[in-house]
Amino acid sequence: MTEKDIHIEDEETLNENPSEDTANEAAEETGNSENSENTENSGDSEEKDPLQTAQDEIADLKNQLLYKVAEFENYRKRTLKERAELILNGGEKFITAILPVLDDMERAIENGAKTDDPAVLREGMELIHQKFLKILESQGVSKIETENADFDTDVHEAVAMVPGMGDDKKGKVIDCLQQGYKLNDKVIRHAKVAVGQ
Repeated sequence: MTEKDIHIEDEETLNENPSEDTANEAAEETGNSENSENTENSGDSEEKDPLQTAQDEIADLKNQLLYKVAEFENYRKRTLKERAELILNGGEKFITAILPVLDDMERAIENGAKTDDPAVLREGMELIHQKFLKILESQGVSKIETENADFDTDVHEAVAMVPGMGDDKKGKVIDCLQQGYKLNDKVIRHAKVAVGQ
């Protein structure tokens, strides 16, 4: 191979490389232009009208508000109905609990006509009384203690002042004239008492 041949081969190699570079550049330009077009097109498809978006949000909020209003209205009606039923039939549990005492009293009256012994009648009344107290206790009713208790305006009502009882009886409950009761720690009737002065 002569020097001339080598020079020609070098020129051919040089000529081939620029054509490849040119092809690569053309391909890159084509790809870039396609990418830019795709980006523009995708941007157009992703962008929505702000007015339409706001209207859609308003419609959703209106639907949510309507559901909440309807739900609250149903809740209000249900609670009003339950309250009315509670007022009307609130004592049903208590009445059901004391009906056996009524039955016992009726039986005592029937049996009282068959006997003249006052001890038997008294014993029957005491049994009924004890049963009635147990039922009251099961319903949360309890007696207010008055025996040797300090006078307390929260649970006692003084109806008489007894003078001359001594210093140890001053401010103490001397006698209970009417028993007081609590219902679940709430005073439903104050005990009427005589207090030492």
